[in-house]
Amino acid sequence: MARAATTSDAFNAVAEPRRREILNYLALQERPVGDIVAALGMEQPSVSKHLRVLLEVGLVDVRRDGRQRLYRVNAETIQPLHEWTSTFERFWRHQLNRVKEQAEEKRGE
Repeated sequence: MARAATTSDAFNAVAEPRRREILNYLALQERPVGDIVAALGMEQPSVSKHLRVLLEVGLVDVRRDGRQRLYRVNAETIQPLHEWTSTFERFWRHQLNRVKEQAEEKRGE
């Protein structure tokens, strides 16, 4: 069976950990490729490849500033990701509370 493309939409694009790292790094301000390379310790061709995927699905935008291309997160496109993951917030909180309760029980033994 053929494997589905991992870049067809925002959800598939962020399935790749390095793309999530790039998005996290770009979350607070726009940056040129060189800054991303230096901060994340990735090779420039790899960063460019991941940025291309993120651009294709609309998770990042780019603008030219002289010779530099500055990349920034597209908050509008990330919104559906945020909404979907927030549906699980109650579950995560419940699981964390269970772990804390179990740890407290062990300490009390």
